[in-house]
Amino acid sequence: MESVTAAATRRQRSTIADEDLRILLLIRHFEAKLLELFEQGELNGTTHTCLGQEYVPVALRTLLEPRDFVFSNHRGHGHYLARYEDPYGLLAEIMGREGAVCNGVGGSQHILRDRYLSTGVQGQSLPVATGVALALKRAEPGALACAYIGDGTWGEGAVYEALNMAQLWSAPLLVVVEHNGIAQSTPTALQMAGTIGGRARAFGVRHHRLVTTDVGRIRDELEPLLLDVRGECRPLVVEFTTNRVGPHSKGDDSRPPEVIRMAREQDWYRRYASEFPERTAAWDAEARELVERVVREVSARPPSVWEDR
Repeated sequence: MESVTAAATRRQRSTIADEDLRILLLIRHFEAKLLELFEQGELNGTTHTCLGQEYVPVALRTLLEPRDFVFSNHRGHGHYLARYEDPYGLLAEIMGREGAVCNGVGGSQHILRDRYLSTGVQGQSLPVATGVALALKRAEPGALACAYIGDGTWGEGAVYEALNMAQLWSAPLLVVVEHNGIAQSTPTALQMAGTIGGRARAFGVRHHRLVTTDVGRIRDELEPLLLDVRGECRPLVVEFTTNRVGPHSKGDDSRPPEVIRMAREQDWYRRYASEFPERTAAWDAEARELVERVVREVSARPPSVWEDR
């Protein structure tokens, strides 16, 4: 019979499939490359990378179905790549080159593709996602609407209006909160009273908090909960306690050096490189090569042309 210590060790051990590791590293190097391109003056506008938070959409990618709607936010490159694995189209959109997802009109923050929509307006997606969830409940039972938001967005009234409606009308709504502890330059502890869980429960909405970066463990915990969202049409708030390793946007990071250092020490990238060194090294090299190839090809394309149809 397995001992308590052995069982605890088994539960703590990371689990990662090659496919998940490959996509994780693709997102990591895609985002890092964007910061390099900005430094070189190759990009315009702004961008908000998800460095450190890549595992969140990767863990969810097998739990979400093509029929589900996904509402992303300003920090949404990882959400898009985990759903579509389309670095060429995304980079073309950000660079305004031919082959762009939205003909270069949306840029980094505003992407529309099939049932995926991102916006840079904080909190805007929650009421829309709730409405879509209610429509799915009637027209496509079993499908859900997933909305990604950050901890800073809990200062928006639209969040609470959406939660109130979703609970009252039993909407199949999944709210994914990427809680990285800081809203641009303001620590969450200085701008939000109480907790995200407490605020969700005030509306009777279920809340589940995750502190691990282990993709396998995350899926094990969330799978039955998402089945309940689909089957019982009950909204759910899933809070990921995570770390933003990169800057807020292109290069603005007001956090103290020790906070940044702690975030990097808890980075999933370091964890997987330590626990699976050979696999991580192999997929890491492949992801770097792919991203370099994407940049070379997309940079050589002519500017995208938008035609009003």
